[in-house]
Amino acid sequence: MTSATRPPLAPGEPAPHFALPAVADGTTVSFDDYRGRSPLFLALMVGLWCPFCRRQLVQLGTLETRLKAIGVETLAVVATDPEHARLYFRFRPTRLRLAADPALTIHRAFGVPKPEPTPEMLQAMEQIRVDPFGEFPEPLPLSEAAQVLTERDGYVCTPTDQGDIDRQWPQLKALFMIDRDGIVRWADIECQAEGLAGIGKLPSDAAILEAARAVVH
Repeated sequence: MTSATRPPLAPGEPAPHFALPAVADGTTVSFDDYRGRSPLFLALMVGLWCPFCRRQLVQLGTLETRLKAIGVETLAVVATDPEHARLYFRFRPTRLRLAADPALTIHRAFGVPKPEPTPEMLQAMEQIRVDPFGEFPEPLPLSEAAQVLTERDGYVCTPTDQGDIDRQWPQLKALFMIDRDGIVRWADIECQAEGLAGIGKLPSDAAILEAARAVVH
């Protein structure tokens, strides 16, 4: 069971309107900035406490220029306070346009699942082994993988992060490719294909670029 109020948006469905504070300067990032103007690659992350999200944002940042060359704009949503995100990205700059949504309103609107942490799910999470970025000699237990990545990043959890964890965990992440008319044409929901083994994984660059090329033609 999940706490999402609706199933995830699927190809062919209209994307809902959103308006969120921009991380860069506190102005508003709106769906109207893109609809009718350009296709949008939308990445919905959780808070910066998530080491998988931090690394995924780096990966997506390397794709931004290639997507723009195709004619697709990119927006990543981080689920934390704008000021907290602004401080983080001041020291870790990115090409990505970023919006902040600590309450996960956009995740709810797009139907991104938040699994119910049942005893069975918690047991499965203890048993799963992951290596989403190919950094480990062998896959590690989920909690250990997260700890190792956090230590490698030198990331120190703040009270803001802890508040985000308490509200968000175990929210999943998602990617959407939306055409210039505001219709979802491609979606990738974390764990949809592989179950818990898919935690932290992004589609390949090739898969994202293929989806982008399809949405501009």
